[in-house]
Amino acid sequence: MLVSPALNAALREARFDGDTPLDAAGVRAARAAAPHLPAADRYAAGGSARCRATARELGLPAPGGLGVAPTGWELGRWAGRRLDEVAAAEPAAVAAWAGDPEAAPHGGESLRGLLGRVGDWLAAGAWGGAQTPAASPVRLLAVVEPAVVRAAVIHALDLPARAFWRLDTGPLTLTTLTGRPGRWNLATGQPLAPAGAVRGAG
Repeated sequence: MLVSPALNAALREARFDGDTPLDAAGVRAARAAAPHLPAADRYAAGGSARCRATARELGLPAPGGLGVAPTGWELGRWAGRRLDEVAAAEPAAVAAWAGDPEAAPHGGESLRGLLGRVGDWLAAGAWGGAQTPAASPVRLLAVVEPAVVRAAVIHALDLPARAFWRLDTGPLTLTTLTGRPGRWNLATGQPLAPAGAVRGAG
């Protein structure tokens, strides 16, 4: 079960986030969503400030008790900048980044690299590493960046890399993958709270 983080200033401004924490509205939204969080056997969170803060406001275990989930997409020198600013300054680089899964014109990670990294975690992390899915299935809930959710869906459904750009992941939504490595089923975009509750929190 993958939960995307609450809104913060970077998400609202379409920035390549350089690790911006939640703002007050994001904190309120996460607290409103907390009663709707499904139960799990294990919990994890990505390393960004907004993932960790969202996990905390959702009532997940203290950071020391959380497992490690994949970090967001490493976008090098674009981190912290708005997409429209980068597109105006480096149109050819943005076109290459969006069109070629192997490209990393920002000096960070390519889309192919992100997909591989998240795929490796999905294949192993949900089962505790040494355990096998058949012997010991678990329910893992992880708060991860939207790009990680999208990459997990691509890997789980064996979609072409270009499909990444056709997927949207809203804040505080639940994406559920059930099954086992090599045979996943998908339920995506489930809100963690009634729509009115989340909008009202902002």
